[in-house]
Formats: sequence, C-alpha cells, structure tokens
Amino acid sequence: MRPHFRQTALLSASLLLLAGCASASGPWVELNGKRFDIEIADDDAERARGLMFRDAMDADHGMLFIHDVQAPQAYWMKNTRIPLDILYFDDARKLVSMQRDVPPCSLGDRCPPYPSAAPARYVLELNAGQAQALKLETGAELKFGPGVAQP
Repeated sequence: MRPHFRQTALLSASLLLLAGCASASGPWVELNGKRFDIEIADDDAERARGLMFRDAMDADHGMLFIHDVQAPQAYWMKNTRIPLDILYFDDARKLVSMQRDVPPCSLGDRCPPYPSAAPARYVLELNAGQAQALKLETGAELKFGPGVAQP
C-alpha cells in the first residue's frame, strides 16, 4: 500500500471508530440543563438492588428507577454506602417530591424509608448535593435522552 493510501485508510478507520464510540454512549437524562449518564432500574430485581454496595458514583452519573405505574413511592438506603438525593417525578416527568442529602445506612432492615410527598413513576438518585447545586424546585422537568423508554 502506498503511504498516502495508508494514511487515508488509517484516518478513515479512526473516524469510524470515533463515530461508533459517540453513538454507543449510554442512556442519559437532563435536569435543569445538566446531563447525567444513568443506569436504569426498570424491574423488581434492579429496583431492589439499586445503588447498594457501591463506594462511589461519578458526579455526572445517577440511577433512574422506572415504575410500571404512578403511585406513592418510598425508598430506603439499605446497604447504600453513599449519600444521595432521591428525586421523585410523576407521569409527566415533573418533580413532585425530593429527599435531599439522604445518609448511607448500614442498619439493614432497620433503615428508615424516604417517601414521596406525591405519587411518582420515576425516581432519580443522584449524589447528595446535586439537588441543591441545580436549585431544583417542585415542577422541574426531567428530560429523557436516547436509550430511556418513552411512555
């Protein structure tokens, strides 16, 4: 292969690889203009495990819990090692309730529940302090990116 063609082939291969990486990004949500890469918990087993046994979570990451129907929700911090903000959203993806700066809990089944103040379908867990940093207020809209099931 002549040098010019080799460079062109390498450049083309590199661009295809970069394009593949860009399109392979995971699901995300946006809240008050900030994007968070998320893991999705949309079945009973995933919702039950949540963020248990993790020692850290990147600042721009979170976990989105998707429930089958809008209903009162209550989350707890059993075996959760990192403080969290627990944000509750209704069917329209509007913030209806939040529990800020929820501490870790190692008390097993004696960990207290943190209920929503109104029925919710989506629950977003972020690192503690994010709700304050975003200046979240009731009614804030949660926007879904590609890879998040749209109702």
